Amino acid sequence: MRAVDVIDKKRRGEALAEEELRFLIEGYVAGRIPDYQMSAFLMAVVWRGMTREETLVLTRLLADSGERLDLSGIPGVKVDKHSTGGVGDKATLVVLPLVASIGVPVIKMSGRGLGHTGGTIDKLESIPGFRTDLSVAELVAQVRQVGIALGGQTADLAPADKKLYALRDVTGTVESLPLIASSVMSKKLAGGADAIVLDVKVGDGAFMKSRSDARRLARLMVEIGEAAGRRTVAVLSNMDQPLGCAIGNALEVAEAIRVLSGEGPFDLAEIALALAEEMTVLAGVAATREEARRMLRQSVAEGRALETLRRWIAAQGGDPAVVDDPSRLPQAPVQMPYLPKKAGFVAKLSALAFGLAAMRLGAGRETKEEAIDPSVGIVLHAKVGDRVQTHRPMFTVHARTGEDALRCIQELEAAIQISDDPVEAPPLILARIDRSEALPYADLMDAAREARDRAYVPYSGFAVGAALELADGRMVTGANVENASYGLTNCAERSAVFRAVAEGGPGTKPEIRAVAVIADSPEPVSPCGACRQVLAEFCSPDTPVYLGNLQGDVRETTVGALLPGAFTDAQMANVRRQDKEA
Repeated sequence: MRAVDVIDKKRRGEALAEEELRFLIEGYVAGRIPDYQMSAFLMAVVWRGMTREETLVLTRLLADSGERLDLSGIPGVKVDKHSTGGVGDKATLVVLPLVASIGVPVIKMSGRGLGHTGGTIDKLESIPGFRTDLSVAELVAQVRQVGIALGGQTADLAPADKKLYALRDVTGTVESLPLIASSVMSKKLAGGADAIVLDVKVGDGAFMKSRSDARRLARLMVEIGEAAGRRTVAVLSNMDQPLGCAIGNALEVAEAIRVLSGEGPFDLAEIALALAEEMTVLAGVAATREEARRMLRQSVAEGRALETLRRWIAAQGGDPAVVDDPSRLPQAPVQMPYLPKKAGFVAKLSALAFGLAAMRLGAGRETKEEAIDPSVGIVLHAKVGDRVQTHRPMFTVHARTGEDALRCIQELEAAIQISDDPVEAPPLILARIDRSEALPYADLMDAAREARDRAYVPYSGFAVGAALELADGRMVTGANVENASYGLTNCAERSAVFRAVAEGGPGTKPEIRAVAVIADSPEPVSPCGACRQVLAEFCSPDTPVYLGNLQGDVRETTVGALLPGAFTDAQMANVRRQDKEA
């Protein structure tokens, strides 16, 4: 077997067998396959995608490339939590002691941040004396003693993924759903947990900008977890503005302490509760999410959650006195408030802009070698929907120098929008996805819905979106495009098919595995006769077709059922033969 042949096969859009993927991964880790060939393979995946079967195999190979933690010696169901990351996301600092306080054993491997603010490790190390360089044996022993432990990711945990991600980071191949999902889930599977809760961030300050892409990623990760025998649930949460009010490592620790004491910002408390209740149910400590929420709130009210945080900090060498006196955390020498130029209602707080501004203050790092200043950051005093006045600070910058603080304020003024009219606060939880949500047509329908938003329909106002799933796992979308000369209008289904042809190889016919169509209609929308004939040209009669509307109604049919007795290429060949004979 040669790497170039495997790369060429994926470049042509064909699915790879398990032995071919194993040859690539094991060869790359062993140094037999060079960076330039693996880079070519990764780019082929970005362009051609992967089937679900390929993604499941890749995840397992990455997880098996190093050690898998054995947590069987810890009693109870071990539940891991993962966030795809966002600005001000300190939910782990709240969730872990919260669930541990009601009897859910928690052991977690975390990493440092790159960009925006620091990672969970950076935040915890802002606590004086806190150690994260624990061995697996130390982590397991600590969970037995205090019910909770968190350490840095060991180099032996999914080393193939670590090597692959470093290559993806410098070759423009990060943005691929199969590669993202396999990277995240390989580390979760190697981490040894029995169940997994995923917090998939969506919006301006998140890696996934659109809700449909986030849903597809979440569904894929849930499917990977379930296929590996791990109960897996994903929560989609809003990241169009920073989570909570604090952005910066020590500032975020102080805010987490406030939430565990029953105070703190509502949005952070709500997200933390949503994730904690999922973990509690998966661990079998509560039968329903409602019961779990009652237990978690009672733990906060009785001070057990805060006490668990104290014990956790002390167990890992940190100063537990910070829980009662957060002023013992690192403090920035300069604290400069920003007064808004006009009164009104906060309409926008760009999460990405605030995250980048905090990074430039020193709260995050652009390269892995950079040191983080745990004291600096930004504290918001108003969120989207809140009323602001010109004599009250809208946020405060915590900086090393006055010049740094002033530059930060000037940078952030452009990231803020204030409206004269009241603004509704955005939703926090956008969706919840578990194994029952992984419907065969869900991803396709999401893609069709997003395509519908791009329709050009100035005459009818009737927007339609369509999505095709190709044999290589890619999705191709189309929308209806109208014209003043009505006969030149093109429907969404044909737009998608023609795009699939145009994006394929020279003279190749796309292999379509499924079709979805959606419109704002009382009943699930149905293709016109011309679209049915075009679909019959490029699909087999048994190709599934999912017809839907914006209300969520879906009707499943097939291409053959839509156009029985379709004029096919076989019939055309027969006509040509008869003409030739004549």
